[in-house]
Amino acid sequence: MEYQERNKEIIRTSVVGIAANVLLAGFKAVVGAIAGSVAIIMDAVNNLSDALSSVITIVGTKLSARPADGKHPFGYGRIEYFSAIVISIIVLIAGVSSLIESVKKIFNPTEPNYTTFTLVVIVVAILVKLVLGRYVKAKGKKLQSDSLIASGADATFDAVVTLSTLVSAGIMLIAGVNLDGIFGTLISLVIIKAGVEMLGSPISQLLGTGVPQELTDEIRKEVKAYPQVHGVYDIILNYYGPNTIIGSLHVNVLDTLTAREIHGLDREIAEEMFFKHGIILTVGIYAINTEGKLGNLQKDVMTFINNQPDVLQSHGFYYYSDKNLVTIDIIPNESVHDDNVFAEEMKEKLNKQFPDYKFSIVIDHNYTEES
Repeated sequence: MEYQERNKEIIRTSVVGIAANVLLAGFKAVVGAIAGSVAIIMDAVNNLSDALSSVITIVGTKLSARPADGKHPFGYGRIEYFSAIVISIIVLIAGVSSLIESVKKIFNPTEPNYTTFTLVVIVVAILVKLVLGRYVKAKGKKLQSDSLIASGADATFDAVVTLSTLVSAGIMLIAGVNLDGIFGTLISLVIIKAGVEMLGSPISQLLGTGVPQELTDEIRKEVKAYPQVHGVYDIILNYYGPNTIIGSLHVNVLDTLTAREIHGLDREIAEEMFFKHGIILTVGIYAINTEGKLGNLQKDVMTFINNQPDVLQSHGFYYYSDKNLVTIDIIPNESVHDDNVFAEEMKEKLNKQFPDYKFSIVIDHNYTEES
């Protein structure tokens, strides 16, 4: 789906959410006031916060569509994550406010006056919220929008919360026991819990969540399929918004390739990744020595390194004859906590094992499950 069309659909879905929540909030506020039910009134407040969340989703979607500029060369896509964070905070504030009022109601109760009309409105509200929640959440998953997913989950959760209000009303009518303040407190705690959980995903995205492993594996397989490529390493992919992935990788190629051939390979890989996956990719090159005697040296050095207990993998071997220098990248395992110390220790071991050569070591890390 085109990015502009995606944003339009997010906005349309949010408008539906605003209309539904404002109508529900109005009905619940009137019914809650008539019935003297703090639980219903607090539920109405929660609906208004849901409507505000949809407004924030619209604003965030429009701002995230701004083109990249000098200050933000990767664009504004991550604004959508901020929108989801703001929505989660609004939910938390609504939950805390509701909790305060509900606790007051426990210590200073007033008897609710439930009527048939009151109960009908509550039942309708539950049904509307269930339908709205499923609709918005499904759209959010389809459009990869954290804000819509959060709004949809919140709406579905509201239906369960409103159901508890209905149970409170039923107990009041059947047993004459006023549990309105207690149910209001439980509703508030559930809202607070939902707000905390909703914060997790957008915060994780802002910190730099990796792409799905399936996508990484697919990219590795596709790049390996090029006949000039003899290995794919150091795949790093970052989200800069729901539809923007920027990353890099290294490929092994023979050192007999010309600059023109490497340039063509680089462009071909980058273009395939962009048009197939929408990934803006930088391709780095590791050269493979093709001189006969160096083949044995490479095998001996790589075998020695990979047999070390704290090494996960090594790659990027190259020998510079004019400097008598071997360069190599090493990925340590989880037991290594200081890269600099580890690099120096490995260099000492290599110098002792291969005294006729100098070594330069670069420490890499395992960013994917396959190393």
